[in-house]
Amino acid sequence: MRKPDMASRFFLFLSLLTISAVTATATVNTLDVASAVKKTIDLLNPTLLQEQVEKTAPESTSSSLSFTLHPRSSIHHNNHHHDYESLTLSRLTRDSHRVTALTTKLNFALAGTNKSELKPVVETDSMFRPEDLSTPVSSGISQGSGEYFARVGLGTPVQSYYMVIDTGSDINWLQCQPCSDCYQQTDPIYNPSASTSYGTLPCSSQQCSSLEITACRSDVCLYQVSYGDGSFTVGDFVTETVTFGNSGSVPKVAMGCGHDNEGLFVGAGGLLALGGGPLSLPSQIKATSFSYCLVDRDSKTSSTLEFNSAPPANSVTAPLLRNARVKTYLYVGMTGITVGGRPLSIPSYIFAVDASGRGGVIVDSGTAVTRLQTQAYNSLRDAFTRQARNLKPTDGFSLFDTCFDFSEMTRVAVPTVGFTFTGGKTLSLKPENYLIPVDSRGKFCLAFAPTDSSLSIIGNVQQQGTRVGYDLTKSVVSFSPNNC
Repeated sequence: MRKPDMASRFFLFLSLLTISAVTATATVNTLDVASAVKKTIDLLNPTLLQEQVEKTAPESTSSSLSFTLHPRSSIHHNNHHHDYESLTLSRLTRDSHRVTALTTKLNFALAGTNKSELKPVVETDSMFRPEDLSTPVSSGISQGSGEYFARVGLGTPVQSYYMVIDTGSDINWLQCQPCSDCYQQTDPIYNPSASTSYGTLPCSSQQCSSLEITACRSDVCLYQVSYGDGSFTVGDFVTETVTFGNSGSVPKVAMGCGHDNEGLFVGAGGLLALGGGPLSLPSQIKATSFSYCLVDRDSKTSSTLEFNSAPPANSVTAPLLRNARVKTYLYVGMTGITVGGRPLSIPSYIFAVDASGRGGVIVDSGTAVTRLQTQAYNSLRDAFTRQARNLKPTDGFSLFDTCFDFSEMTRVAVPTVGFTFTGGKTLSLKPENYLIPVDSRGKFCLAFAPTDSSLSIIGNVQQQGTRVGYDLTKSVVSFSPNNC
């Protein structure tokens, strides 16, 4: 048999160089390793941070009511983290607390003892006409959280505050003077006496009677909200005018005015509740829909949180489902997961809410890493590692058990990952939505984690770069990639 000549061997060598790191039968995406690693370095550079923060936040191009939405990294310096690895560990610790809070709330509700939020009530009298409202959104990470902050105008005259957006809560609140115990926040603490539109709620008010944990002091309604992770806020339940940038304002929105606030909310002035309960902001303003787009957690740019705006035309849609036992959470009709373009063998009941109210999938703005029931997670992990068997594996990291060493690569082909929803549509994730750096040396991990809870959670790492919309009238969730 004739040996191959030099030209043939050179052609074979070139052919081998072009072979993907994943199996030939899988569909692939290209992960930009160099760009992701550069972001981890730039994020901890205070000079670059200040240059980016001084850029003007985008305005909503629609007539909707909107807030600007920011990542924490665009608001706070990361000087207390000496490197990106320590920042990642801090984030993941915060994320575990968040998931504990969500599952604790669910367990309370299923046991008939929902002490963390509200009972169902009818809507309040003070509503905004169904015109569009919007506000900017940023990613909240520098204090180790995966939260995003809206820039919210409160009071008369208007003062602006960064408030955590939370699709898993129903009560809006902010820290108020005088403080018996307040954590550090970026803006000055709200002073009720400086606002002419501030008003207390009497104990006989409908809003006050809606609170499960409440008390009365000199006919002023008091509230308390506990989050299951040890965080809580206590104070007066009041009304105040909320201003949406330059797009409009809503008077007499019920919210907590917290004088004793403790926990993991460092940086934010309070919390903007986007849950399904009747005292959340969408319910109080009678919004027909709302949507947000979460920018990259390591970016210094911003996006918007909008109310009553139309979804983009290229949306992937799914049913918006309700759990009669937990009115707060926003469930999505999900049926499966694809890896490399192929559906995984996961029983559909894994993603469904059963008769007892257990199970199901929620879309959550506050959870960073998507949690899947262990059976579903194992199926995803095993399929991914099989199809990426030529990628260089490395040790796990914190809650991640599947990590890779990309230190010698600038770009790498990786298997695709997608979520399939009821109705058959699939949301294809970008590689940066499921392979994330955990240090600045090229270690990347599969950004999913197993959970022993029956509840699955689509986290904000998987939502980044996608406008997520909730049509509250038609009960539809929409996902619109590249619409920040």
